[in-house]
Amino acid sequence: MSLFWRIFGLNALVLGAATAMLLWAPVTVSVPVLLTEAVVLVGGLAVMVVANGTLLRWGLAPLGRLGRLMATVDLLRPGQRLPVPGAGSEVSELVRAFNAMLDRLEHERATSSARALLAQEAERRRIAQELHDEVGQSMTAILLVLGRAADDAPEPLRADLRQAQEITRDSLDEVRRLVRRLRPGVLDDLGLVSALTSLAQDFATHSGLRVVRRLEPGLPALDRERELVLYRVAQESLTNAARHADARRVEVSLRRAGDAVVLEVADDGRGIEAACEGAGIRGMRERALLAGAALDISSTPGTGTRVRLTTPLPISRKQP
Repeated sequence: MSLFWRIFGLNALVLGAATAMLLWAPVTVSVPVLLTEAVVLVGGLAVMVVANGTLLRWGLAPLGRLGRLMATVDLLRPGQRLPVPGAGSEVSELVRAFNAMLDRLEHERATSSARALLAQEAERRRIAQELHDEVGQSMTAILLVLGRAADDAPEPLRADLRQAQEITRDSLDEVRRLVRRLRPGVLDDLGLVSALTSLAQDFATHSGLRVVRRLEPGLPALDRERELVLYRVAQESLTNAARHADARRVEVSLRRAGDAVVLEVADDGRGIEAACEGAGIRGMRERALLAGAALDISSTPGTGTRVRLTTPLPISRKQP
């Protein structure tokens, strides 16, 4: 039944019932209207209004559910769909069209996000290479010049040159650390577990937080795309714990769970609210979509935050 005939039928049912009551009920209206007659008429009108409102609410309920989903849908949380109420009605066709639109938008968002993230990684590699080749080599040359000058300089000037040498050496270490953040070479050379170990050690050294590692050995090999997604999500989670959570302890775990690899980063900070997700968390959700992974962020203010990324194994790596 179409929406028009459904609403028309509901109103016709209410009006027909009211007409039948007027025709066959032993009720008359006097002039002037008596109090008892007015009470009966007002009560009948109230019953008609309530019945009509209830029936209309029932008939338009699918549109209300559709409106609420349209107001809250997030393409970074795929899979949100409405059940189709029935076949042949305008409401069912509208819900079906909305679900198809969500399928198309999620596919287009995943495709565009993949292109953007791949371009971002390529740009990071280019910047890291230039920092390593240009800035790093120049600062290394400066260190050598300062060292030779300090050896030949008189004592008052030698101390200043040694101080400049130490400042340059610290700056060179910072440049190298930025290069590792931009381009995790250990990920390509030694694999995901070694890369996460290096990341956690570097993070603990520079942030002062206690980092507990629970990295399961012997994990099945993943393709480079999934390993990079896991690494970047761990990196962003650690950065959030240091900058925003006021945490003292962070635990990083990596394990296999059935046909998937699960990464968890949990801190004991102040937590975050679901409505306060920033660009970093949305970037993690986009990376999860890139690898076909599921990202779950659970947090209660005052009890810390837990980030869980579940990445499915490639078909060839799954157990039969």
